[in-house]
Amino acid sequence: MLRRRILTMELQPGAVLDEVALSEEFGLSRPPVRELMRQMAGEGYIELEANRAARVSSMSYQSLRDFFLLAPMIYITANRLAAENGTRGQLDVLKQVQQSFRKAVDHCDVEGRVFHNDQFHRQIGEMAHNVYLVPSLRRLQIDHARIGKVFYKHPNTPRMQEELELAAQQHDEMIEAIEKRDVDACGELARLHLELSRRNMAMYAAPEGLETPTL
Repeated sequence: MLRRRILTMELQPGAVLDEVALSEEFGLSRPPVRELMRQMAGEGYIELEANRAARVSSMSYQSLRDFFLLAPMIYITANRLAAENGTRGQLDVLKQVQQSFRKAVDHCDVEGRVFHNDQFHRQIGEMAHNVYLVPSLRRLQIDHARIGKVFYKHPNTPRMQEELELAAQQHDEMIEAIEKRDVDACGELARLHLELSRRNMAMYAAPEGLETPTL
């Protein structure tokens, strides 16, 4: 639940996390909540600093730049390895996630679009079966989801609605390429998919919560 709140920006970048309030909300004592926060900090969701309250990981123009420098290498590699190594059972899960994503698209469910898109690419990462790739992919996905919410929140022109449908179609094509073990096609689809995201994210490069550069 806490991950979902961060990914969908219900909890804004930089927001303070109240350990006591979380303990009360989820009916937990404070030690397991602290352990959860340490785990989520290791995954990149939360920032922990000495003598300072835990906070949701921040976003800045530098992190946006870093994302688009690294994301193509990680996403393309994940897709290619998924086509090589994914199992039938994992592919079935991927298809189920895609059904949920399409349902969210059809019902204008913004948070559902963000969350199930994140699940889709996370599942592809699991299908890659590479212990070195998965942590990098998951860290990228945190900011991908948060930046992407801006796109999913604003399909308010015919072109953007078409591109939202194209993104869903690319998911379907990835599933087909993985099923066929077509490594090259799967990698190329990742590149095209990320380029589509980049174009639309650039239109709204300053979502609420994104730190502006200091001049």
